Amino acid sequence: MSVACRVLSACGRARLQKCCKISGISSISANNRLVIPIARQNKVLYRQTLQTAVRTMATGGASSSGSRKGGKHKNRLAEEKSPYLLQHCHNPVDWYPWGEDAFKKAKKENKPIFLSVGYSTCHWCHVMERESFESEEVGKIMNEHFINIKVDREERPDVDKVYMAFIQATSGGGGWPMSVWLTPDLKPIAGGTYFPPQDSRGRPGFSTILTRISEQWKNNREKMVQQGNMVIDALKELSAAAVDSSASLPGQESVRKCLDQMENSYDEEFGGFGHAPKFPQPVNFNFLFRVWSSMKGTPEAQKALDMAVETLRFMAKGGMHDHIAQGFHRYSTDRHWHVPHFEKMLYDQGQLAVAYIDAYQITKDTFFADIARDILLYVSRDLSDRQGGFYSAEDADSLPAPGHKTKKEGAFCVWEADEIRSLLSEKLPHYDDMTFADLFAKHYNINRSGNVAFDQDPHGELAGKNVLIVRGSVENTAKAFGLEVAQVQEVLNKCGDILFKQRRKRPPPHRDDKMITAWNGLMISGFSRAAQVLGEAQYLDRAVKAAKFIRKKMYDDSTGKLLRSCYHDPEMDRVTQIANPIDGFADDYAFLIRGLLDLYEASYNEEWVEWAAQLQRKQDELFWDSEGLAYYTVSGADPSVLIRMKEDQDGAEPSANSVSAANLLRLASFHDDEGWRNKSVQLMTAFGARLAAIPLALPEMVSALIFHLQTPKQIIVAGNPRDRDTKALLQCVHSHFNPNKILIVADGKEHGYLYEKLKVLSTLSKVDGKATAYVCENYACSLPVNTVIELDELLSK
Repeated sequence: MSVACRVLSACGRARLQKCCKISGISSISANNRLVIPIARQNKVLYRQTLQTAVRTMATGGASSSGSRKGGKHKNRLAEEKSPYLLQHCHNPVDWYPWGEDAFKKAKKENKPIFLSVGYSTCHWCHVMERESFESEEVGKIMNEHFINIKVDREERPDVDKVYMAFIQATSGGGGWPMSVWLTPDLKPIAGGTYFPPQDSRGRPGFSTILTRISEQWKNNREKMVQQGNMVIDALKELSAAAVDSSASLPGQESVRKCLDQMENSYDEEFGGFGHAPKFPQPVNFNFLFRVWSSMKGTPEAQKALDMAVETLRFMAKGGMHDHIAQGFHRYSTDRHWHVPHFEKMLYDQGQLAVAYIDAYQITKDTFFADIARDILLYVSRDLSDRQGGFYSAEDADSLPAPGHKTKKEGAFCVWEADEIRSLLSEKLPHYDDMTFADLFAKHYNINRSGNVAFDQDPHGELAGKNVLIVRGSVENTAKAFGLEVAQVQEVLNKCGDILFKQRRKRPPPHRDDKMITAWNGLMISGFSRAAQVLGEAQYLDRAVKAAKFIRKKMYDDSTGKLLRSCYHDPEMDRVTQIANPIDGFADDYAFLIRGLLDLYEASYNEEWVEWAAQLQRKQDELFWDSEGLAYYTVSGADPSVLIRMKEDQDGAEPSANSVSAANLLRLASFHDDEGWRNKSVQLMTAFGARLAAIPLALPEMVSALIFHLQTPKQIIVAGNPRDRDTKALLQCVHSHFNPNKILIVADGKEHGYLYEKLKVLSTLSKVDGKATAYVCENYACSLPVNTVIELDELLSK
């Protein structure tokens, strides 16, 4: 199953476990089994083991459903736009989307709610659908005894977070699909993740669980309602404990502790953190690069840099990187970065593009620049809407060939040795008895019997298949064949082109063409940072197009509010919206604001800073807790979301609070606004206890703390950004990795937005008619310089 990992405070989790134990709803045994529910006489009715670690291979030997058309059943989900909900619109289950219709029906009929949460590219969601939700027998039980609700977690993260907190706090783990039973007033009474369809080895199947919960509801309804109330109260207490406005702001000791914790989990042999499965964790790279920048010349700085670049190098050479069609898969199931879970997520592409650009900016190794280009090519080609938005994901599962009925994980991406030999039959230069296939097989570790170990493929889906991985290097391959490096690279490029065309003939995986504001913001950062550092106009153009798209399709000028999502209608080939659009959440604002600030520093168009400031003010209005001094994830406008939670951990995506801490500092420097600077300090202080004890849970916030502890540099270039001399100075700035910089172009337009906000700009002008740079710290600016050599020396200090 897809896994959600979260570090809960020990006292908070114990408090909720105690509540659940007293209420009889669930308990935690020594081996982390979730027990749900327990009868009034305290007899266990059933037990369901939650798998708190990722399965060895994210496959179940089952087909994934994909998007369906037709079928003898049609439920309310057919009227939705979410690809995930549409995947279930022909189930025999009488599904409702999250909303008042379902809630009213549950109250009217006094039935419990079964809530199923997932997303369209989730493998185990597909498995549970095929096994249970497509079953006429199971559907009959569900329809008779429950009001059934489907939620796309990417569309409604607010709903997902509340009930995932319940699952995690009571079990120590969680994931998707998430299965939760609720009272008619939405209080959780039982839950888990994936449930098998049939009773097996003493464990009940999904039908049995449904029947027993229904019986409990009939016989012990009052107690179950009471239990639900107690659980919500405990969750509220747990959420409130996440922040402490009376804490003190930590200092450099939290930075060092975070580095120590990261180093303790670092895999010295293969890079990455922990053993298996291995996730990319872009927030770790952000932190490590900032440690390197802030501690230059120290052993700690070198260690931080080594951990980051070696991990990025292993990832790029491994099977988690799609060597043929570009981009990165979700994670590696092994410590060698070899066999991945094959889905591709937009949020990974956006963050990893930034990480590889940062690595190139620091090391000047073109390997990292090439990987960044690779990611951006994939996104531009396969995850881009023609109007400008970015789609969400591609599935792991697909049909192995046209005409097949059963989808398999990785089918679109893997190769048989004979297939490679047939396709790459051209003779190698200077060889009569060797072909491109021989060189390609050597370079990418292809074996005739396949290169996936049995323990990584327990269901046999990858038997005889090869997942491409580079164990050596182009130089090693050239040496093995007695060829020049350039010759080998040319052969590999030709092979890649041939295999790419062949892959395009295979049935493609399902694409989730939902467009999410937050993830689009991350991708805008990726393209903007590439535009800054690589200086290629195509990346700037793509970032601008995406920002304009969001402003047009996912922003309400009249209210100043963002929307969470919009959708691609494949039949009409247009962007569309649901009847009741979903308002944006805190991460939509935070990630987009960061993207817009990055876009300004690539385009020097101040409209992006101005819009970022407007969005920050709206974020403050909607989400800021003036008492707890941090951002809620939701505005509180939707009464069906029972808890206003505060995200206190950086995971696959950074938390809105972590990103906002840095955004506020950047905006403060762009506007000379102490209010935003103070708010950033208040925010980090609210998480002070967590930053002091477990900074590894919030590496992105520790990065913001580094920004705060250092003095931000305002680098102001006076000149026209279209002029050659101005461009040269700006290019010099972008050749340096300086994460605590604020780059501003003083173009002489004294009635412009930034001139109004920063009065110092009016005092800084070109010298001797040439573009001129000023580096300012603590309200004092360096002597002006107008040559690249002088500016380079100044920035190198």
